[in-house]
Amino acid sequence: MYYPFRLIVLFLLGMISCSSCNSGATEKNGNNNASPNIIIFLADDMGYSDLGCYGGEVNTPNIDLLAAEGVRFSQFYNAARCCPTRASLLTGLYPHQVGMGAMVVTKGAKPEGAYKGYLSHNSVTIAEVLKQKGYYTAASGKWHVGEKHPNWPTDRGFDNYFGLISGAANYFDITRGKREGIVRHFAIDSTEFLPNKKDFYMTSAITENAIKFLHIADTKEQPFFLYIPYTAPHWPLHALQEDIELYRGKFMKGWDELRKERYDRMLEIGLLEKSWPLSDRDPKVPAWETLSEDQKERSDLLMSIYAAQIHRLDQGVGEVMKQLELMDEADNTIVLFLSDNGASEEYDVLGSDFWGNFWEGDATPGSGDSYYSYGAAWANLSNTPFRQYKKRIHEGGISTPLIVRWPNHIYEEGSIIHQPGHIIDIMATICDIVDAEYPETYNNKAIPPLAGKSFAPLLKGESNLDSEAIYWEHLGNRAVREGKWKLVAMEGEPWELYNLSTDRSETNNLVESEIEITQHLKGKYKDWAIKVGVK
Repeated sequence: MYYPFRLIVLFLLGMISCSSCNSGATEKNGNNNASPNIIIFLADDMGYSDLGCYGGEVNTPNIDLLAAEGVRFSQFYNAARCCPTRASLLTGLYPHQVGMGAMVVTKGAKPEGAYKGYLSHNSVTIAEVLKQKGYYTAASGKWHVGEKHPNWPTDRGFDNYFGLISGAANYFDITRGKREGIVRHFAIDSTEFLPNKKDFYMTSAITENAIKFLHIADTKEQPFFLYIPYTAPHWPLHALQEDIELYRGKFMKGWDELRKERYDRMLEIGLLEKSWPLSDRDPKVPAWETLSEDQKERSDLLMSIYAAQIHRLDQGVGEVMKQLELMDEADNTIVLFLSDNGASEEYDVLGSDFWGNFWEGDATPGSGDSYYSYGAAWANLSNTPFRQYKKRIHEGGISTPLIVRWPNHIYEEGSIIHQPGHIIDIMATICDIVDAEYPETYNNKAIPPLAGKSFAPLLKGESNLDSEAIYWEHLGNRAVREGKWKLVAMEGEPWELYNLSTDRSETNNLVESEIEITQHLKGKYKDWAIKVGVK
């Protein structure tokens, strides 16, 4: 059973009329031969091991049920940060190929290039491809790949859109951003506005509008694609007080003990190999036992708010899945769930508040009057058993849970797929599954060939796919993985080499002993970097 939650007032709602769809659209309702519907859930700044089904303490029954009825990937990768990951997910190309090698920009953007700061029009989105196949397309949530027209969702293939065009924002009161000097764009389809703040909570509003789009889809004789990129649990730590109270005290064991417990559960689940050690606590993070009681209480509170954000996201997943059941579409819908990067160490080791300190002041913890992050100490837990964080290309920065539910098409429900995959593979997989043509040109512009490859065969139990090299670069952090070998470096630092088959935790640097492998991977990375325009 899915676990519905009390829906809270919507914040952005769109009803733009659907542009004419392919006349060959396949009927969906009651037709076993229909093209499958597609839903993609994307969490924001959530660590690899935060979900219950990936070893975490947060209660995520709805997402766990997706895993029980589908498959989990143990070695799936994102692009280390919000904008690059979204660009690759939507296009099937590396971020640099579509102008998102760094972050989105609003001023001074170059018309071309790997770092222009908006989604290139020499690319095609999943929504644009699926519209050619006759799909109704909609998105509810965070966009963050283009701040201005013609780079909004409805400019890039989505019939309806509701959500946050920009990055982080106050979860309770969108207008706070403008008062505090951070301008954030919110939109109903093609119109920007700021919603009424009464009873507003962003995660719930994203869910409510996603369900409204499902109601629209239910009136159409078309399959649908629904993209739901939540902002949770991205900073700031804002959550409903009723959700926070569910977790108070649950993290008083501290990050040291909880990392060990997560690691043991992950081994038991089968997500990790026994040869992969639990990485050492980040050197800048203090041992839990050295904290004062006041610091422990404060830290427990911050992690409780973070957990509450994930909790409410999970409730949203349950609401969406319940609506699919009511529409009799749950068995004809492919559902994917993943995160855009590893957990974030921003902005301090023990968390930091940008506008005041709710611990010493009058603001209610987790409310819209406080802007805390939970810091590197808890992010180190969220990324168990790996090193590093969001923005970095070590495993802690790029490893994501990926869950795929597709009834009657998964070879073994509840199983785990250990073959590596990359965010660029999602477009190729969708095209493969729905037999959609990925174009060579779109709107009279040349489109690069897909960088990714379909993992649909893995869902059927085939594991002998070619192991091609995969690449990353973000703000000077860089890596290439080929088979079991990964060459990785942080900005301005020398290369490191790891054998991920025995040491995915990246604890034993082999760069000096495996000279031939190191030189081979350096060459591959250099060729790729030149090809995609890495600076």
